[in-house]
Amino acid sequence: MKNILKLIFVVCLGFLITSFLFLEKQKKREYEIVVSDLNIPWGFTFLPDNSMLITEKEGKLIHFKNGKKNLISGLPKVKVQGQGGLMDIELHPNYKSNGWVYFTYSSGNSKGANTTLMRARIKNNRLINQEVLYKAIPDTRRGQHFGSRIAFDRDEYLYFSIGDRGNRDKNPQDITKDGGKIYRLHDDGKIPKDNPFVNQHGAKKAIYSYGHRNPQGMEMNPFTGDIWTHEHGPRGGDEINIINKGKNYGWPKASFGINYSGSKFTNKTSIKGMIDPIYQWTPSIAPSGMAFVNSDKYPKMKGNLLVGSLKFRYVTNCTLKNGKVINEEKLLENLGRIRSIEHGNDGFMYVGIEQLGIVKIIP
Repeated sequence: MKNILKLIFVVCLGFLITSFLFLEKQKKREYEIVVSDLNIPWGFTFLPDNSMLITEKEGKLIHFKNGKKNLISGLPKVKVQGQGGLMDIELHPNYKSNGWVYFTYSSGNSKGANTTLMRARIKNNRLINQEVLYKAIPDTRRGQHFGSRIAFDRDEYLYFSIGDRGNRDKNPQDITKDGGKIYRLHDDGKIPKDNPFVNQHGAKKAIYSYGHRNPQGMEMNPFTGDIWTHEHGPRGGDEINIINKGKNYGWPKASFGINYSGSKFTNKTSIKGMIDPIYQWTPSIAPSGMAFVNSDKYPKMKGNLLVGSLKFRYVTNCTLKNGKVINEEKLLENLGRIRSIEHGNDGFMYVGIEQLGIVKIIP
């Protein structure tokens, strides 16, 4: 009898070990580390030669090429304050001909900081031709809600986001103030003549939409040309939105979230005349980074939207139908806080993970 029990024990143990090794092997197949030893890769983008420009929140711009990290010098002074630092980065759609690189960062002085949008060129691993295209005011010592993502649309308009800077009762609903907005500019920083508030006295002319909390995801939908964003709610109410000209997205008058203390700040989740999210997460996943899958390398995922979760440490693979999220699947679980997601020139999807680096999703 003892021998039979020992045999059963050995067989069961062997089965468990085999299952564990199989699962670990499957996990390894799910991703491949491309760039290691990064702290907070807030944003990254691919150059035409498939090398990468990577922003580290602490104020470093890295050119990763042939397995080596080269620091880009000549950055403007980055004021690392709370959630602020060196943030998103994006190439001009015609980068091959004009060499423009766009990035956002927090800048300021002893009075605080706010989000700034700059463009520059790179020569011999140094930034040159620097131009500040937009600087949000006023600077504040508050450390939260800097935004900040960058996207171009099909007509080469430049969109970028700035969060409400922790001042929800004044900034998001007031178009005379920066913060809690999506902005639109020409690629050289000029205000488009058809921006929605160019003829409104006192308005910030660069505003394209308002009533946002803290959008840390923005991407042009390659299938429709629309600009999609996601934004952090407070305790609940993270949102995905499709951005439309001049529209009010409700924050903080309408939200699915509540105060961090558990109390309510509004009883409304929808208000007539304001735009409802196409999807919301409660509880919050703390979204950061997003990208559409537009590659035949992922036949089962093509057309889906990938969104990173800082809080729960996974990528959510959102299946879309008629502009709505109809299903979610978790990818890359427990590798770290997901900060950024990009579509590579090679058709693969890449993910920036805090305290790890940048990984490629294996189909």
